[in-house]
Amino acid sequence: MNDPRPVLALDAITKTYNKGRPNEVRVLMDAALTLAPGQVVALVAPSGAGKSTLLHIAGLLDTPDSGTVLLDGQDMSRESDTARTVARRQKIGFVYQFHHLLPEFTALENVALPQLANGVTRAAANERAVDLLDRVGLGKRHDHRPAALSGGEQQRVAFCRALANAPALLLADEPTGNLDPATSDQVFDVLLGLVRDTGLSALIATHNLALAERMDRVLHMDGGRVT
Repeated sequence: MNDPRPVLALDAITKTYNKGRPNEVRVLMDAALTLAPGQVVALVAPSGAGKSTLLHIAGLLDTPDSGTVLLDGQDMSRESDTARTVARRQKIGFVYQFHHLLPEFTALENVALPQLANGVTRAAANERAVDLLDRVGLGKRHDHRPAALSGGEQQRVAFCRALANAPALLLADEPTGNLDPATSDQVFDVLLGLVRDTGLSALIATHNLALAERMDRVLHMDGGRVT
């Protein structure tokens, strides 16, 4: 039986900033990776190695100078900005080191909003938001705004928001890096549980080697390449 089609495949990705200038910086050089359905992969690299740039390219937030970005088998490198925006909204979830929740909205509203933007009815969006928040232990915090939540609770809401539109791919950039070690472990348990339960693929950038070792594969970045 053939292997299933990768959810994400990056091939020969290059990216240079300030191209042609004296302060030119080559960040990515022939970087490549693949994520199979349901696979959770750690991306480990020191600061400045290009992992955030790689995640932005994988998440269709940036374009490479050369190379291909396949999302569910579709070459997004050749698609229009509109098509990339639609794919990003429907197929990719993002989690960052800081939660970036909208402060004027409740936890439930923060999780419902991406669904409303995707054309889901308010009733259905609220129902899914409740389900996701309950899964991460925030059943009694639906109506709390971010300022009334702890750091770990805020990040849990951010996880739920990233999964609100049932993406095929989750991209996380140091998702527990803003938390103390004990809270980081607890919050990562929640994230890993959500990912496993929903069966999506995840690429998670982290400095925490203990967390990285709990994932299916560990990739490292060196000299602009993925090893």
